[in-house]
Amino acid sequence: MGEQPIFSTRAHVFQIDPNTKKNWVPTSKHAVTVSYFYDSTRNVYRIISLDGSKAIINSTITPNMTFTKTSQKFGQWADSRANTVYGLGFSSEHHLSKFAEKFQEFKEAARLAKEKSQEKMELTSTPSQESAGGDLQSPLTPESINGTDDERTPDVTQNSEPRPEPTQNALPFTHSAAISKHWEAELATLKGNNAKLTAALLESTANVKQWKQQLAAYQEEAERLHKRVTELECVSSQANAVHTHKTELNQTIQELEETLKVKEEEIERLKQEIDNARELQEQRDSLTQKLQEVEIRNKDLEGQLSDLEQRLEKSQNEQEAFRNNLKTLLEILDGKIFELTELRDNLAKLLECS
Repeated sequence: MGEQPIFSTRAHVFQIDPNTKKNWVPTSKHAVTVSYFYDSTRNVYRIISLDGSKAIINSTITPNMTFTKTSQKFGQWADSRANTVYGLGFSSEHHLSKFAEKFQEFKEAARLAKEKSQEKMELTSTPSQESAGGDLQSPLTPESINGTDDERTPDVTQNSEPRPEPTQNALPFTHSAAISKHWEAELATLKGNNAKLTAALLESTANVKQWKQQLAAYQEEAERLHKRVTELECVSSQANAVHTHKTELNQTIQELEETLKVKEEEIERLKQEIDNARELQEQRDSLTQKLQEVEIRNKDLEGQLSDLEQRLEKSQNEQEAFRNNLKTLLEILDGKIFELTELRDNLAKLLECS
């Protein structure tokens, strides 16, 4: 598609019930994108909305369309080509006003484009009209036949009547054959234009009947909507209270969400601290076990040291006793040596005396 969106918004899409022409039928389960498109090749503006791959709005804007705000957040317009009425429910009054402004803007642009197109058609059709004697008007358009049947019938009858042929007595005989052929050609042209105008008149009559039916349906819908607006105005005070309560609840929910977020961050921090504490506890348990092993080993070493001290003390006592025994033996030995010395001296003296 060569068209490009020039304005987009989101809204809930409805269509009038084709059977009752009173109730709204939702065509989308949720809010969808509604866009204005411009077709540069045909110089037209369209409103298009897609729900997935399904086109739920495809409406060409024409100068005779009107977008009506039926409430603060709802608007509608009729599309005679699609033979339906579209309704849009917006999330706020601002979005509705913006969409309505764009509708009026593009409607005016469509009107200007149509006027330019009609001017070009009039310029191109001027030579053929002049050749027909200047009595025929431009081809009928839907905008030119919007009146009642009584208003249009005299114009068509007047335009469709062929001009009376002039008598041959009013012109020289030499020119009568050429003039007769000229008027015969003009008569054939007028008959062709008359057939076209008759077909356009029949089509416009059918359109007028259809538009009258649609107008009656729209009037009934307008009355129903007025009643609905009255009912809504009655409960507007309750709606305002509900809206205020909803706003307060939203604020409370937002505060609770912020508090919950803070608590979650605190929980994460505490989880981290718990993990760190677990690691420290594991290290502490490992060190305690090692300390117990060291204490057991220390007790073993203390026992071995005590045993060694006892053995050393016993050895020292034994050495002390051995020393004492040696001293006693030395003393006895010294006494014996002294006695032996005296005995030697006595023996020597005896030898000398003998």
